[in-house]
Amino acid sequence: MRVLGIDPGLRNLGWGIIESDGARLRHVANGVCKSAPGALSGRLLQLFEQLSHVVENFAPDAAAVEQTFVNKDGVGTLKLGQARGIAMLVPARAGLEVGEYAPNTIKKTVVGVGHAAKQQIDHMVRLQLPGVRIEGPDAADALAIAICHAFHMRNAGHLSHALAKAGA
Repeated sequence: MRVLGIDPGLRNLGWGIIESDGARLRHVANGVCKSAPGALSGRLLQLFEQLSHVVENFAPDAAAVEQTFVNKDGVGTLKLGQARGIAMLVPARAGLEVGEYAPNTIKKTVVGVGHAAKQQIDHMVRLQLPGVRIEGPDAADALAIAICHAFHMRNAGHLSHALAKAGA
């Protein structure tokens, strides 16, 4: 299964694609969609077009996005929310269900602790995807989101299988 992870951001929207075969993970691609300064509508369009291109080129089977947290800067939070809307719209438009994970859930799944530093996330992503060349911190976070989603999907599949077996 090919999984797309997306780390939403208005300036830099990270993306990462992995393939999951049971517990085995393989890196496919990663990068950062960037928007140039200017009107918000134009920046959102840039992100939409770039992320659409990623989805068209790599044809993921599933997608996941990091949930937005609210901070003291209300305007910044609203803009991030709009970029997050693009991050959810593009895969949904391609017919994919989009998983959502809190930052602490992603960190706990990938690193083992819910308050891991960016360097720890980067390190663990590199350990789980040997030989990966990460295009920056936003792409590393996106790969972590993809790893988290693959893990949770795999475990949900085991649970569904066990429940079906128990009911039979």
